[in-house]
Amino acid sequence: MDNQKKMKWQTLTFMCFSTLWGFGNVLNGFAYFNGIQVIFSWVLMFALYFVPYALMVGELGSAFKDSGGGVTSWISETCNKKVAYYAGWTYFAVHITYIASKGTGALKAASWLIFQNGTTYNTFPTIYIQLATLALLLIFAWVASRGLNPLKKLATLAGTSMFVMSILYIIMMFGARAMFPNAGFVSLDFSWKNLVPTFNIEYFTSLSILVFAVGGCEKISPYVNKVENASKGFPKAMITVAIMVAVCAFLGTIAMGMMFPAISQTEGGVLLNGETITFSSFVANGSYLSFQLLGEYYHVGNLFMIIYAACNLVGQLSTLVISIDAPLRMFLDDETTQSMVPTQLLKQNKAGAYVNGILLIVILSGSIIVAQMIVPGADAVLQQLTKLNSVCMPLRYLWVFVAYVMLRKANNKFPREYKFLKNNTAATIFGGWCFAVTLFCCVLGMYSTDTFTMILNIATPVVLVLLGLIMPKIRANQDKKAAAQQA
Repeated sequence: MDNQKKMKWQTLTFMCFSTLWGFGNVLNGFAYFNGIQVIFSWVLMFALYFVPYALMVGELGSAFKDSGGGVTSWISETCNKKVAYYAGWTYFAVHITYIASKGTGALKAASWLIFQNGTTYNTFPTIYIQLATLALLLIFAWVASRGLNPLKKLATLAGTSMFVMSILYIIMMFGARAMFPNAGFVSLDFSWKNLVPTFNIEYFTSLSILVFAVGGCEKISPYVNKVENASKGFPKAMITVAIMVAVCAFLGTIAMGMMFPAISQTEGGVLLNGETITFSSFVANGSYLSFQLLGEYYHVGNLFMIIYAACNLVGQLSTLVISIDAPLRMFLDDETTQSMVPTQLLKQNKAGAYVNGILLIVILSGSIIVAQMIVPGADAVLQQLTKLNSVCMPLRYLWVFVAYVMLRKANNKFPREYKFLKNNTAATIFGGWCFAVTLFCCVLGMYSTDTFTMILNIATPVVLVLLGLIMPKIRANQDKKAAAQQA
């Protein structure tokens, strides 16, 4: 009877795959790693990082199957509540840059829907684009403050449709190559010399893009013990996910390689359909251009691009309101957090929304939006945000590996049905390895030849970390004053 309530490992595989993978991962890998050369890096990233990462998450989920707080709960159990606060703050804080990018992404999608090209958007003065982005942030912050989240169901629908579109792109692109062999595809060179990347400063400072792409599987940790025969079913599901993601990454890269030549980060750009496509333009518009070209191959005009842009617009806006609401609630609903943040942040309105917390998000995300008003070109803003997210978002994964190392140090204290590795030393080494890779990639990802971009990449995580350190001290002073007044 109990076994009937448990899911098949195949179900977990699809759940994990659909939440992990998207078309943007293919585009960013192709853009930042010199076209099809990214295949080499994908292989290394999957084998040396993603697979052990996913299997460690499985063990953590199995050990703390009754803990609903995810990473924060794991840290609370393996370390202490104060360290758990910092883990919770990190998870919340990294969404600040993500929120700043959602409005910009929505405007880009709307531009493609209206103008059906990637050049018009970039002709608008950056200050106007950023003011419009700031307006979107304010509007959706108000929506979140009202306790109204009408876009949550749309977010699921849009996310599913974007996932389907990314799979269809691969299928239809290979179909186009077979059906229309004279459509002007780029010839691919799969020689070893062309596939092995040049290990220069550009390569190592871009690795955070790949870490960002494959991270986040801790979201499925609550389902570990709901899988039939978890000790065998969960690792089978995770290895299958790794294979599926790898296949999609490889085939997606090859499909994109048949459309576009590699575009250097430092050189001027390439000529495509009579227009010069620069690196920043490709990062900002590559996904739309891909579906636009796909429509040309099948003689349906901009149909595929319009569908993709519409799905992306809904997805960006719905994700914006959810990203304002959900991480904040997770952070401030936690009992440990409530005793360590300034009391003002705990203020709720009639709708149950943390109004001052939302105001903090508006100030922090708004500061990034305002700072980018001086960036020359709206496409360059999107490129900056892509890299900034790749630097900040993976910082939350560090706590997964801290929790895993501490779990292994207290190996016998926490019984679990599933273990990544039986050997405690080997498992601890893997946890330390993944922590080091994540930190290494994030720190190197801060580097940029553009001074303002580098300042933004360094200042943003530093400010967020310092703010997280200061808050408990402010709360301690507030508690002392309150205690003195009662005495």
